[in-house]
Amino acid sequence: MVVSLYLSFTDYDLFNEPQWVGLDNYAKLFGDDPRYLQSVGVTLKYVAWSVPLKLVLALAVALLLNSLRGKGQAFFRSAFYAPSLLGASVGLALAWRAIFDTWVDLPDTSLVTIVLLSAWQFGAPMVIFLAGLQQIPRDLFDAAAVDGAGWWRKLASITLPMLSPVLFFNLVLETIHAFQAFTQAFVVSGGRGGPADSTLFYTLYLYERGFTEFRMGYASAMAWVLLVAIALITAVLFRTSRYWVFYGDER
Repeated sequence: MVVSLYLSFTDYDLFNEPQWVGLDNYAKLFGDDPRYLQSVGVTLKYVAWSVPLKLVLALAVALLLNSLRGKGQAFFRSAFYAPSLLGASVGLALAWRAIFDTWVDLPDTSLVTIVLLSAWQFGAPMVIFLAGLQQIPRDLFDAAAVDGAGWWRKLASITLPMLSPVLFFNLVLETIHAFQAFTQAFVVSGGRGGPADSTLFYTLYLYERGFTEFRMGYASAMAWVLLVAIALITAVLFRTSRYWVFYGDER
């Protein structure tokens, strides 16, 4: 990390000695590189769409599985978790590209295919949600039922508040993972972020600059901007969590 920070202030092509250029790489990022700004916009769209969709699906399936009992729960939990075992595999991305071949070739829908691929792999947050649901005391729901509360009322007044620490945990992890997405975009777009840069993810453009054009100093600067951005967003999430995350020992 220390070396990459140093390289971000240099002009380095992997073959010759780094040449100190100061803040030139950072100045070019924000002032003289429209494709960089395009990659930022694509990545922000992906994060804004994929993270909420993935968490909603994970929570919905976790609620469904939590209502099951016996061996059925174990089977369906494994079945829904299976896609996440594949992770960001190249084979899965190739299969996804074949399934959505028409969408991939259109700038207006190409990013949607990658969002759907990410949302489909909701197994990890689902398992965490399910563990959180099983820790909620049943007597809270029994007391609410005595008072005449329906399913939606229990969800809003008991389940979501009691599950808020787990929701916050999943939100932070999935947000960080979304900013680091690479393999899906690389395979689906053929490694170029196409069509018309509609899938030019930040990490994909970083890879292109560093390992295709051998501008490693520039790529290092991009990496550090990404690190700072993720740190700031994570700090904002922690800052706002005090208003909606509730822990059992709080009054």
